[in-house]
Amino acid sequence: METTEKKLIMLVDDNPANLRIGKNVLSQKYTVATSPSAAKLFTLLENNTPSLILLDIDMPEMDGYAAIKILKSKPETQNIPVIFLTGKTDSSDEEEGRSLGAADYITKPFEPEALFACIGKHLDAEGAP
Repeated sequence: METTEKKLIMLVDDNPANLRIGKNVLSQKYTVATSPSAAKLFTLLENNTPSLILLDIDMPEMDGYAAIKILKSKPETQNIPVIFLTGKTDSSDEEEGRSLGAADYITKPFEPEALFACIGKHLDAEGAP
């Protein structure tokens, strides 16, 4: 049986329950690092390069829009796919997220199958091992 290392996904959300639920679901298929804020995400990124980042929009201090602008401006993080995982359901929010470079946009509460399908689509598109 082939053993492959699980890909690292970073989940950023200021709600501890969302982090716990997300980690429980995603850990079935991926290694998951959680961050309660965008600032802590950037600290994690100093020593880790995830295959994908799941990013909330509404967070104190720095929202997801500000965070993705920084991610996409840095050579070391600009090619990491970012999927917004958010409670914002308005189409203008999704348009803004995509215009800033988000690979996709999923609204909470999410269906695990839909989340896995979305993540798989972007990890496969990367041709990542």
